[in-house]
Amino acid sequence: MLPSLKTLLASIVDYAGLFPPAKLSLHQAMANYADYQLTPYSWMLSQFVLPVSRLNEFEALLPTFALKQWSLSMIISKDWEADLERVRCSQREPRLARSPNSKNHISVTSLEFPPLPPTEIKRILPHLPTGVDVFFEIPLSGDIEAYLAVLRDTGAAAKVRTGGITVDAFPSVRELCQCILSFAEAQVSFKATAGLHHPLPGNYRLTYEQDSPVAVMHGFLNVAVLAALVYWQKVTLQEALEVLQESACDNFQFTATAVTWRNYRLEIKELEKVRQKFFRSFGSCSFQEPLDELKKLKLLN
Repeated sequence: MLPSLKTLLASIVDYAGLFPPAKLSLHQAMANYADYQLTPYSWMLSQFVLPVSRLNEFEALLPTFALKQWSLSMIISKDWEADLERVRCSQREPRLARSPNSKNHISVTSLEFPPLPPTEIKRILPHLPTGVDVFFEIPLSGDIEAYLAVLRDTGAAAKVRTGGITVDAFPSVRELCQCILSFAEAQVSFKATAGLHHPLPGNYRLTYEQDSPVAVMHGFLNVAVLAALVYWQKVTLQEALEVLQESACDNFQFTATAVTWRNYRLEIKELEKVRQKFFRSFGSCSFQEPLDELKKLKLLN
């Protein structure tokens, strides 16, 4: 495993098996997450994505799994006040459930809010629990600057939707690129969600159905490398657009000490800071699909 690739992709996938197109049962999604934690690729796996509305169901199933530590990213509904109170209760009274082999512990490590007006976000900010990462979804069709004005210097982060199960759910290359540039300029960190199953951009099926429509989907390697290049102000807007559209894996070079694209070089320390401070993760309903495609590209063994 090349250190630069591992640094770029460490803890990058928030597993969202409950959501389309996978739409697994909660038990199956939990089983997958527990199994993935036992693989040699667990270093790529981050949180289990769970709606607050299903927390009771999750806790009821917990004793059937031997996994000790469950790190949750909780999806908040528009009834955010009730959901935040439910999260606070889980923090005040940590849920411990005994299984035959181990003790299971739930840790709520992040909260993800639905699209809300900037004025509503401003009202929510004082009510957020401490010690938890918070992401507010920003619709790319809206006024991004109004959202960033609210989020700037608060410690809260943005969430951007990079796809879905319909063609129109995918932002254009220019929309996504400008969004990432705006986040960097405002120094607001972000996560992505949906549509990033594949390392490189290309035409892919939107669902797992035989008659699924096909669309151009963005690549998670491209997004991660672009975030790093933009954060360190290494590329122009035109070059940033080209990074997002780069479909040849050979044009990304991963070595023991750096990632390079064309003549631009990102040292491991630069990658570490970007992942800590800027591009946090992406949500995916599949963990296996990104792994399999990285193996096809011979980036993973």
